[in-house]
Amino acid sequence: MKEQATNFKIFILLPDGIGLRNFAFSNFHKIGLEKNFDITYWNNTPFDLETLGFNEIKIKRAKLNPLTDSCKNARKHIELNLSIKKENDPVYNAYRFPFSYNKFKTSLKNLFSRFLITFYSSDKGLEKVRKKIVKLESSTSYFNECLETLKNQKPDFVFCTNQRPVLAIAPLLAAKKLNIPTATFIFSWDNLPKATMVVETDFYFVWSEHMKKELLHYYPYISEKQIIITGTPQFENHFDSNLRVSKEQFYKEHQLDVNKKYICYSGDDITTCPDDPQYLSDVAEAVRKLNAKGHSLGILLRRCPVDFSKRFDSVLGKYQDIITPITPLWEKIGEGWNTILPTKADMILQTNTIQHTEMVINLGSSMVFDYAAYKKPCAFINYDVKLKVNKNWSVSKIYKYIHFRSMPNKNAVIWLDSASEIADKIEYGLQEPQHSIEDAQAWFEKINRHPPEETSGRIWDGIMTIISSK
Repeated sequence: MKEQATNFKIFILLPDGIGLRNFAFSNFHKIGLEKNFDITYWNNTPFDLETLGFNEIKIKRAKLNPLTDSCKNARKHIELNLSIKKENDPVYNAYRFPFSYNKFKTSLKNLFSRFLITFYSSDKGLEKVRKKIVKLESSTSYFNECLETLKNQKPDFVFCTNQRPVLAIAPLLAAKKLNIPTATFIFSWDNLPKATMVVETDFYFVWSEHMKKELLHYYPYISEKQIIITGTPQFENHFDSNLRVSKEQFYKEHQLDVNKKYICYSGDDITTCPDDPQYLSDVAEAVRKLNAKGHSLGILLRRCPVDFSKRFDSVLGKYQDIITPITPLWEKIGEGWNTILPTKADMILQTNTIQHTEMVINLGSSMVFDYAAYKKPCAFINYDVKLKVNKNWSVSKIYKYIHFRSMPNKNAVIWLDSASEIADKIEYGLQEPQHSIEDAQAWFEKINRHPPEETSGRIWDGIMTIISSK
């Protein structure tokens, strides 16, 4: 039995909307209250958390030092350069974004980044860039405002929901200045090899022993005692029976055919998979063949939540008897990409989409673990189409990424190596699902601490342990 909190005041820093699903729409807040924590969300998103009954303090004037962004981008490239040098592995180049020079101000920022990359690509150089970022962000009015907030509120702990946003640096530095312990959560299973660490905190909450090893490998200045293995809250909803609706209700709500079984096609963003529409078309053709053999199948298209393009329109028109789009329930609150926010309604929609489909097909996404939670198979697309949208893009680049090396067995997914074999592979996945499910479960357990439904409780226990030790 873990020691209960005695109204310790915890600030949950939301530097952007990415953390909403894990830490606002899950049971994380409820469990924290049950453990007697006094919880305030330090909110830099457009979402009004008071509508959920949460205490919040809005961050109103978050503004970086003009040079910070350049240093942050340089830091990423330097870390990737060092990984290539240390591991003799060019795959790290695939994690770079090309520099843009289409605007004068952007050009100046990127030229400064390239200068830093050229002259600071060493361990000592990286340390200097890291210190420069701290110095720059400690000089801003934003930092001073964060300092005032913390002095007035006097929290016992600041927990950052995501290690990537540059706007999280100043609040965490302000906490450190006041000797308030800080931690960050590593948001995604692929983040650490990609050099996405922007913040530096006293403690780091990770998904698994595997992620802990990655953190120690890529960030040698972090010690083992600073790392707490909890899992991620993003899978907890799959184990909450209160979120589930009946098949009859789900089918009626989305106008589905009660005589059909459905496969989910999970789309990526345009950059990750520019050929998604062609792959969807290939899957639809395969389903049409299977239906001609006597099956009764349909496809539910769940597109990437931030993909508002019309790129699927022609495929949906051609296969309207087979494909039903179920649009993710994210909200576009502002104009920028970072103002497209998840909602609790979409979390429930995703849960029920998985519950009422037989399997998922996608290009290498973490949906493999969402379906593993339901003991359902996942098929990974593994071929290039003839008429590519982007000639420089290839599916082979995707599966070379470091995070796919964590797969303990290639049988964890069903591999779709050509359009011509999709029908047979779908049929096999439906008839012999156990073939891949056991290995998918093993992969899931390697990537995320089990049992997954207890993650939020483990995070709060970790916070309690840190505060108690202080």
